[in-house]
Amino acid sequence: MALGDNILSRLDSIKIRFDELTEKTYDMNVINDKDEWKKVTKERSSIEPVTETFVMYKKLNEELENIRLDIKAEKDSEMRDFMREESKNLEEQVEKISDEIKILLLPHNEDDEKNVIIEIRAGAGGDEAGLFVADLYRMYTRYAERKRWKTEVLDISESGIGAIKSVSFLISAQDAYGKLKYESGVHRVQRVPETEAQGRVHTSTVTVAVLAEAKDVDVVIRDQDLRIDKFRSTGAGGQNVNKTESAIRITHLPTGLVVECQDERSQLQNKERAMMMIQTKLYDFYKSQADKEYSDIRKNQVGTGDRSERIRTYNFPQGRVTDHRINLTVYTLDMFMDGDLEEMLVALRIADQQARLEGQQ
Repeated sequence: MALGDNILSRLDSIKIRFDELTEKTYDMNVINDKDEWKKVTKERSSIEPVTETFVMYKKLNEELENIRLDIKAEKDSEMRDFMREESKNLEEQVEKISDEIKILLLPHNEDDEKNVIIEIRAGAGGDEAGLFVADLYRMYTRYAERKRWKTEVLDISESGIGAIKSVSFLISAQDAYGKLKYESGVHRVQRVPETEAQGRVHTSTVTVAVLAEAKDVDVVIRDQDLRIDKFRSTGAGGQNVNKTESAIRITHLPTGLVVECQDERSQLQNKERAMMMIQTKLYDFYKSQADKEYSDIRKNQVGTGDRSERIRTYNFPQGRVTDHRINLTVYTLDMFMDGDLEEMLVALRIADQQARLEGQQ
């Protein structure tokens, strides 16, 4: 399906701007001005994918028009049949590239390129929920390992039997948030606990929050808005545990947001991490407030919606994982829990893009 006049007009303007920026990259005045050069090349890079795709779209359309004219002029029926088949192939390519262009024209979310902080907390289900927190933590870190991404624990609260009450960790990669932002919500697990003598299936829940790591420019925090408390660590940490006040709790008084960090032995290191976490939570808080203005649109998106929403069920007896937002079930639970998330994450991204496309039509 060909693109509409409004989109074509927009694409023409983008192409003109791309050509202007390309010319500037050869201008010695721009080359010698580091700030201007950075500005020009950044803008040019941002519109290069859609420009190149638009050029290909026009080329395919031109080929399609030419072959249609040739079909009308061709007298040999066998040759006309061959040309019609070629025309059909070109039409399919034009339709496919039209969809690509529409996706490229969707508003870009700068957060997608940021590092990500993931917080996993036990919900209903007692020890079994804590064990599933540990399972999900391993699942996400295994996914990061597959992508060769760096992970770093920020705070963890463990209990016995290998369970984790809560864990916060940082994944560092250019597009980490864009890949994992759809994981926010309630994850439900159905399985037989190891302590269940009669083999009954129990249901437990875990909440996952996915936050784009905030940088210094994202949110300003005033010293007078913070209360910083020091306390003794309660987890693993060697001789310092319960002997020195190395753990840090930071409360943002205007919002009531609280973070704790006790994983490091040094009070200074814990404070630095806690400041990074409170900054990220504040950025997410204010962003969520702003997003409420667009709630009607967000209802039509997979997005990163309400974290109280049940988004996924892990059914161990049947070996399947179901994402309820897009009604997708995969039957490779063992591989999924070992970090093989790509199929699910790609499907969520495609569903979100399609919903956003429908929302702007």
